[in-house]
Amino acid sequence: MLFKQLFEKDSSTYTYLLACEHTGECVLIDPVIDTVERDLKVLQELGLKLTYTLETHIHADHLTGALKLRHLTGSKIVVPAMDGLACADLGVQEGESFQVGQIELHPLYTPGHTNTHHAYLLDNGMQQVLFSGDALLIEACGRTDFQSGDAGVLYDSIHNKFFSLPDETLVYPAHDYEGRQITTIRQEKLRNPRLGNNRSREDFVALMNGLNLPYPRKIDFAVPGNRLCGQCPDNVPEQYRGPCGIQESLSRRSQFVGDQG
Repeated sequence: MLFKQLFEKDSSTYTYLLACEHTGECVLIDPVIDTVERDLKVLQELGLKLTYTLETHIHADHLTGALKLRHLTGSKIVVPAMDGLACADLGVQEGESFQVGQIELHPLYTPGHTNTHHAYLLDNGMQQVLFSGDALLIEACGRTDFQSGDAGVLYDSIHNKFFSLPDETLVYPAHDYEGRQITTIRQEKLRNPRLGNNRSREDFVALMNGLNLPYPRKIDFAVPGNRLCGQCPDNVPEQYRGPCGIQESLSRRSQFVGDQG
């Protein structure tokens, strides 16, 4: 298996590239519209053609690159089935593995950050690897104050689905804001200031409900845009519209063809 951890600095988002060396099939987990060109360059350098994009949840801090990548490469858009997105090609759910060539990803339903959030578990032959999305971060966790978030539900997801995994399980989160790249289940059990050292559910809920975090600066266009698999809504501010170019060009072309017909 080929593996790359890629970073988008504006939203501090990690995108993960997994490629099957036997079939050449590959997937990008949580691609960002701003870094599509970078991702395509990486694929070209590795001699890969993108097969799938795979989302952990409907993001509020960036627009996904899924739709743009499908326009450019023909890749299929894969999302949690319970999101019910008409724009997606495939849906995944817990209990049914998702195959990328000979790579087998196991979806884990882990609500709390959002009510449809999924993480993905991989056995690389030596140890288990968890792509934890926004549910569990490095010495942190996803916020629970919007998009049907629920602190108690997130606590249950992390303890029942993540902390039950072997201590040596590698954890790759969807974000980090301090330049860190990887953690382990054991490290989070011991050192996570929100969840570690057997913090009680009641204390965690009180902590999360008292964070008073700022309103996400991209949520008003990111959430509706991501419900359309990364289509740029009309309310995207000018400073964020650059990556929308190919979609707007295709839209204008489609309108022109329709007018001519």
